[in-house]
This record gives sequence, C-alpha cells and structure tokens, in this order.
Amino acid sequence: MAALKYWVWLSSMKGLSARGAKAVIDALGGPLEVYFASRETYDTIEGLSEKDKALLSDKSTANASRILAECRDRGIRILTARDADYPQRLNQLYDAPQVLYVRGHMPAVDEAPTIAIVGTRSASPYGEKVSADLGYALGKAGAIVVTGMAKGNDAAAARGALMAGGSVIGILGTPINVDYPAESAALIRDVAAVGCILSEYPPGKGPANFPRRNRILSGLCNGVCVTEAPEKSGALITASYALEQGRDIFAVPGNIDSPNSAGCNTLLKEGARLVCSGEDILEEYASLYSLKLPAEKSERPYELQKSAVDKERTIAYIDGEKEPEPTPEPIPEPEPPKKSVEDLFGGTTLDQQTILRLLWEGEKQADELIAATGFSAAKTMAELTLLSIRGLVISRPGKRYVLKNK
Repeated sequence: MAALKYWVWLSSMKGLSARGAKAVIDALGGPLEVYFASRETYDTIEGLSEKDKALLSDKSTANASRILAECRDRGIRILTARDADYPQRLNQLYDAPQVLYVRGHMPAVDEAPTIAIVGTRSASPYGEKVSADLGYALGKAGAIVVTGMAKGNDAAAARGALMAGGSVIGILGTPINVDYPAESAALIRDVAAVGCILSEYPPGKGPANFPRRNRILSGLCNGVCVTEAPEKSGALITASYALEQGRDIFAVPGNIDSPNSAGCNTLLKEGARLVCSGEDILEEYASLYSLKLPAEKSERPYELQKSAVDKERTIAYIDGEKEPEPTPEPIPEPEPPKKSVEDLFGGTTLDQQTILRLLWEGEKQADELIAATGFSAAKTMAELTLLSIRGLVISRPGKRYVLKNK
C-alpha cells in the first residue's frame, strides 16, 4: 500500500502529463525514487518541462491518501504500469497512463484479439444495428470488445457483446466513479459485472477529457472499427490515435449521401479495411489467436430495435402494380408443447444452466443461489446479470430472482 501511494501521488498530480509521468518513472526506476528525488535530479531528465519539475517538487501526499481511501470504500482497483495484468500493448505507448482505475475484472487483453468499436453518439438505426451485430459476432467468437460507453454506436456495440456473453471493456473520459452519460449508468454497471470499466482519472469531481481518453481506447486494441462517423467526429480522433499507434483500422461503408457515414467512407478511401460483418474482422486474427469462428455468418438471436423494413409484410411491386396478396389457408392451431427448463438453455453456459434449473423451482434470493450452486458471490451475481441481459431472468426487490419465460 505504501508503494501504491506514490504511484497515485505521481499520476494524480494536476498539470503533469501522462508522458511526463512515464518519462520520469522510466528514468528513475519507480514512483518511490521519483518522490524522493531532488530538483537537481529532475533537471537531468530529458523531456521534463520547467512546469513538470515544479509540480514534482510538491511532496504532499494528502490527495493520494484521499484517493486510496475512496477507492477502498468504493471497491475500485488501482492498476499500475508495473502490475502483471496491466495490458502490455497499452504500456508500449510513450504516453501510457501509469495508473488505471478499474471497476470490475480486467480481461486478459494480451491473450485475445481486442477490438474497439466506435461511432457517433447521434447514431442512426442502421449504425446501431451494425454496431450491435459487430459486438455480438466478436464477443461470440471470444474477442474482447472495447468501447467509449457513449450513447449511440458505442452503447449498441457493448450491448451486442454482452448479449453474446463476451468480454467488454468500457473506457471513461470522466473520473472512474462518474457514470457518463447518465443514461448509460445501467449499461456501465452491466459491463463492470462481466468485464471492466477503466479510467485514468481517480474518483472525485475532476473534469472530463474525452479526446485524451481515446488514446487509451485505441492503445488497448489490435484494431479499431469505425461503424458510423460524420466528417468531424470523436470516433475519427480514435482512428487517428490508432494510426499513430500502428493499430489496424476498419470501417463500415455507408450511403454516400449520409452525413453519418462521411467519415467512414473517407477512411475507406484512405486504406481502411472494409467491414461488412464481424467475420471480416475476426479473419484478420484467426491465425494469431484461438477463436471460436462460426461456420457461417453469425445472426443475432435478439432484436435491439424494429427493422426499418419488415420483409414478412413488405408488398412487392411489379411495373408499378401491386401484387395481390394471396389469401392464406386457415391452419389449425397446434397444441403448445409442454415446456421444460431445457427450453431456456440455448446459448447459455453450464454454470448459467445450473442457476436456471434452481430458478425453475421458483423464485430464489441471491444468497440461496450462492449456497445452492457453491459459486462465489461475485460469480453468481455476474451470471445473474448475463441471464438478465439475455431476458431469461427478472430481478425483484430484495435481491430476489425469478424466471421470465416459465
């Protein structure tokens, strides 16, 4: 804990850039050595400005102690650049954050293809559908989906990945305790339950910095996919960081007269890889990672919103004339088959099936499920969250759970 205090002291210093913090740690060996170094020692470090040196000369640790106490109270983990599970891909950046604040459990980012799906907040139904489909396909195959948790395309990608039971990482541009946007608070909690939420900003009331957040978003990843972006969009800032960092750039094509697709179409003209499905991205990494690739294009077993065109009810036209609709023959209603708990098992894990069997018996409290399954409290709650997202389980007051479709 003592060493952690100096990491927090250095990384939370207002006005000191992430680049300056990394430079001084690399030069002196660690935050403890930085804390006890003299002004003369700082003068010998290349790349430090006079402002940086003055900031480092302030040895007060009061703010660091406050942050440590608040993280402990809120259950927020502090991940330093020297920790074993700090993503090495991110650590290679010249301005990598020396401390990340974590809500949830950090997936093994360096062991699976990690793809950022980004797009405009003012998403069209087309953009949200594409983002959700890509998130679902990547999550189903075992890739890690990263988003900025903004409304619109980012949120749709996160929901798609969660529906597939995949790992999701959300990157905030606000302090780690601030759910932004507020309307995404429930989604942010769901992501933290099965993946994690990251920020380089400690808990508190600090200002937001979304453009700086984007370097972390792209730096974590093998590649960045832009699903929908106008000519001036934060998603294109992420793509710009990705290019600087040597990451792969993917883009989804759109109508040439759609303002929301102007940025994507420009990226494609400049050499981005065209994406029509999640499989187009997964194929790039199939030889590098162990993936669960589908035999054919994956289809979503869910709907995020109604389709713009219902193909079952669309009336065909030939030469301007409407085809007459055939009169359907009456079909006798078959007797519904008797339901069993196995009817709910499609796409669920063995652990989730254990919980479903218990809930088939009737409403259960969370503590009853923990005792009956032998799972840890954290695992039980994470599995219940996933089952709730899939629409199989309903949570009731008092941490009680019941099947939705029995």
